[in-house]
Amino acid sequence: MNILLLLITFLPATILSASLTPATIPLFVRNPYLSLWLQNARQEPWSRWPMFWTGMEIGFGVLLKVNHTVYPLLGKPHDSLDGSNGNKEYLVKYPEYHGVDFDASTTWLRYSVGDEVDVKLTFTSPVTVNDTMRQSIPAGYLEVEVVGVVDCEVYVDVNGLWVTGDRGSQIQWEMVEHGGLRSWKVTRSREEHFSEKWDRAEWGSLYFTAPKNTHYESNDSGPLRRRFAKGSSLRNATDTRFREVMDAEPVFAFSKYFRLSENSSDSSSSPRRESAIFTIAHIQDEVARFASARGITSMRPLWKGYFEDHFDLIHFHYHDYSTSSAEADKFNKQLVEHASRAMSGVAADTYTDILLLSTRQVLGGTSFSGTPSRPLLFLKEISSDGNFQTIDVIFPAFPFFLYVNPSWLRYLLEPLLEHQSAGLYPNDYSMHDLGSSFPNATGHPDGRDEYMPVEECGNIGRYDLWRKWTGYLVEFGLLPATQLSTDDFAGRLANQTNLALKGILGIKAMAELASVVGNSKDEKHFTDIADSYIKKWHSLAISRDGTHTKLAYHWQGSWGTLYNLYADSLLCYRKGLQSPLAQFSTLQKGSSKASRKGRFQRPLDGDDNDDDDKKPTDGGFVPEDIYTKQSDWYTLVEQKYGLPLDSRHLYTKSDWEFFAAAISARKTRERIILSVGRWVNETSTDRPFTDLYDTEGSGGFPGIWFMARPVVGGHFAVLALERACGGKGLKGLEYEGDVWGMAGGEKGYEGKGVLKSGQTVFGN
Repeated sequence: MNILLLLITFLPATILSASLTPATIPLFVRNPYLSLWLQNARQEPWSRWPMFWTGMEIGFGVLLKVNHTVYPLLGKPHDSLDGSNGNKEYLVKYPEYHGVDFDASTTWLRYSVGDEVDVKLTFTSPVTVNDTMRQSIPAGYLEVEVVGVVDCEVYVDVNGLWVTGDRGSQIQWEMVEHGGLRSWKVTRSREEHFSEKWDRAEWGSLYFTAPKNTHYESNDSGPLRRRFAKGSSLRNATDTRFREVMDAEPVFAFSKYFRLSENSSDSSSSPRRESAIFTIAHIQDEVARFASARGITSMRPLWKGYFEDHFDLIHFHYHDYSTSSAEADKFNKQLVEHASRAMSGVAADTYTDILLLSTRQVLGGTSFSGTPSRPLLFLKEISSDGNFQTIDVIFPAFPFFLYVNPSWLRYLLEPLLEHQSAGLYPNDYSMHDLGSSFPNATGHPDGRDEYMPVEECGNIGRYDLWRKWTGYLVEFGLLPATQLSTDDFAGRLANQTNLALKGILGIKAMAELASVVGNSKDEKHFTDIADSYIKKWHSLAISRDGTHTKLAYHWQGSWGTLYNLYADSLLCYRKGLQSPLAQFSTLQKGSSKASRKGRFQRPLDGDDNDDDDKKPTDGGFVPEDIYTKQSDWYTLVEQKYGLPLDSRHLYTKSDWEFFAAAISARKTRERIILSVGRWVNETSTDRPFTDLYDTEGSGGFPGIWFMARPVVGGHFAVLALERACGGKGLKGLEYEGDVWGMAGGEKGYEGKGVLKSGQTVFGN
């Protein structure tokens, strides 16, 4: 079958081809425990097994059989086969692999076998931003689609590593037939609730589901795969000898025969198309323990508020493929459109792909709980500390939630607010996390969580808590003592310029919140303090030569990425913008209780015909020169693979790079985006998108292995800002001389610290 037909048949509707070539791409990614990735994604997908986000390989193998030849498609099940020419029963050959594409919800793998059969594997974890119920379902889809003129058969198997991180765990299984479907159910023989081994859940069940017109069998992996290769059908039989995961490795398989040669009298006949859908679900009846206001509570998954039992859920999910995929495609098209609009040329393509690659990873760190009337969203600090609901992980991730569905951000914050409002945390500042080890949100009643008081107080709150924590910021925010910031791996430091700015912006935000609730006394008190502090901060922060802000007030010659400046623009405090909360203020000229009457019922970003309220504040909050200095400075210190975090090291944090890029001049923004894109294509890291990497050398891990973390939600900083301030968030970032960026290979920008005419974006 010719390649043109393959392309016409199998290219996805939304995105023709990803412009980036990441080392790892999501397959099934729904939550911290249902997380399967294509490793070694720049090579053939049969060269390695798929992996859990930690790098631990998991059994998920796919084989294609055409006549007496077996072709591996995914994983290494062919290691069990004797594919030598001396084997007269079958041969093992490799198909022609046409590569991988991805969007926000889906990954496609494409193959062909001569002119006989083309195959597409479609892995979908639908991102349904307007449907929380569907998003809460802990399951994903595999569609196997074949087009050709000869019959073929597809074999798929999984092993017990889906339900445990311990290869010595005893597991048990059964085949369940229900409503026209067949499901393998696999569990640990003795579940260990709310416990992990190597970050894998030690409780919960795997459901591997297929249509009833498939064959099934469980058995030792080697003999079962060899019997399939020899031409024998799976026997619709279940091995009842329950055992350890790797003791004569039991696998659970389906096979599907596709009759493509029917009504075809010769090989010149038109090709036929057939497909089959398989689903993978990891289902738990309780997802976490939470120290709520009513005590330690075992929390149910949100889906339980909609479905009676596991099979009700599985049946709905299986038959919802077209609907949920359509919803996911709708979001994907919106994301592509918005990302393309925020940049130009190659930078637009690069930014689009980075966001598509980041989407499932953000949600893969979360798990929906609560009830339909009061949903909650739990978050695991994946790969760094494993903490539960870490505030300074939610903070870098929040642009994603603000962009896709702000209600989900509320669901993330609610558990933290409930716990602290109940008096379960003893300190005067905000807690760092809800528990040291996910899935146990048992709090820190001794107050001995990780010490980041200014960091966390500047990130979160509820009025009574806000006021208490703002009091802490007033006392300690302008001159932060020696402490950690969210970048705790960089160590403790006193008088951190970026951290102080976060605290001051927190005080400013508290003043506005006071205005919303009508507390004019608090509003004036905190406004006066914030205005005083920002002037002092400005004089302390800038380097002697006036070109940039320092990493710490006292450290001449230092510099850092001033990513907390992002909040000044997002909250519409920047010159030329109007905060949507300013309408409530009693401090602005012309404001009165009468003019404010009834405004609490209006949407904050809605239309308002009061011209006085639409006038921008005079001069902004953070002085405008800070923006221009930092934007220019970043172009001078940028390295091969991006903008280093600060002057102490050459490593960077991608989330903070995007915070900084969002509020920089367009030329700076696009340079940063392109350098991150270059890193994605060339990095030596071999795990899901790391947010911490070296900006020089091979772009590898800097001795600390962060991977698959939800903080990549920070990559959405540009799109979240574009929607802020009544849709004028980016318009407030108009720098003198801003022009649309140029693609790599075209002419670069003229000017200080940027590309010269004739130089490509990635250098000469």
